[in-house]
Amino acid sequence: MRLADFPRYPLTFGPSPIHPLDRLTAHLGGATIWAKREDVNSGLAYGGNKTRKLEYIVPDAIASGADTLVSIGGYQSNHTRQVAAVAAKIGMKAVLVQEKWVDWPDSVNDRVGNIMLSRIMGAEVRLDPAGFGIGIKSSWQQALDDVADRGGKAYGIPAGASEHRLGGLGFANWSYEVKQQERELGIFFDTIVVCSVTGSTHAGMIAGFAGQDRPRRVIGIDASAQIDETREQVARIARNTAALIGLDRQLRDDEITVLEGWAGDLYGIPVQSTLDAIRLTGSLEGVIIDPVYEGKSMAGLIDLVTSGEIPKDSTVLYAHLGGQPALNAYSALFTS
Repeated sequence: MRLADFPRYPLTFGPSPIHPLDRLTAHLGGATIWAKREDVNSGLAYGGNKTRKLEYIVPDAIASGADTLVSIGGYQSNHTRQVAAVAAKIGMKAVLVQEKWVDWPDSVNDRVGNIMLSRIMGAEVRLDPAGFGIGIKSSWQQALDDVADRGGKAYGIPAGASEHRLGGLGFANWSYEVKQQERELGIFFDTIVVCSVTGSTHAGMIAGFAGQDRPRRVIGIDASAQIDETREQVARIARNTAALIGLDRQLRDDEITVLEGWAGDLYGIPVQSTLDAIRLTGSLEGVIIDPVYEGKSMAGLIDLVTSGEIPKDSTVLYAHLGGQPALNAYSALFTS
């Protein structure tokens, strides 16, 4: 099959916008930096990268006859917030397992930001004390069983939609969207920078760009602090997605790049480079990024540009995946 053969349920406004980050580019004095804005891609609960993935999952959920979407993430999961929004949009229920992925000392961590939005949208939110992990969890399976036990029909969506068979398709499509926008802008992005955790956003990009005729680097910045697991998962999902969309060759190892150095010691805990990146991007561009994902991928981009690892003559596209609602749970970091 080709990508165009897969059914897609429109949940976004259309192609997400691309714009230059001129002041950040001038400040860093290196490569030219642009941003593609998944944080403003939809009218559903502030959108984000998972909304794009769900466009390819919703048709399968509807075809299954399900009446309830069941998913999992941390207390401040962007993914579960977007699942709640999509469930509301298509007239289904949502059951969300919210685990304590981040040991963060904010007293309202389980009541503000993403989790509050999910409750507003009518989702059944289940708090669970389990810690961070990108694998399949027993609490998610229990939620699936509970829906069945009370007479419903559940459709399971793993964390980040990443372990879903169709989870990489949204960002494979993103790659072709970029190609069309490059044609319209008369520009070529030789380097893409994106955050990697559960992996299917980065993996989908790799698979999609591999089918195009111009080579480019797709650099994933690890924010999981579990680099080996993330690398393995990105590679596996990228190869599965490439096969799914009919790529007529095997992906090479050098097409799969996940860099460490900006995640800190634990998922979801910002380090100084994260906070510096948030403040720099905000003060120079008026662009808001979050402490869990985009703050870390932007910190990586800043260092790669200033060190020359990304050369001065490069044109870089920064994938802004969303996540700003989680800032509410980190308010103590920004008191001045």
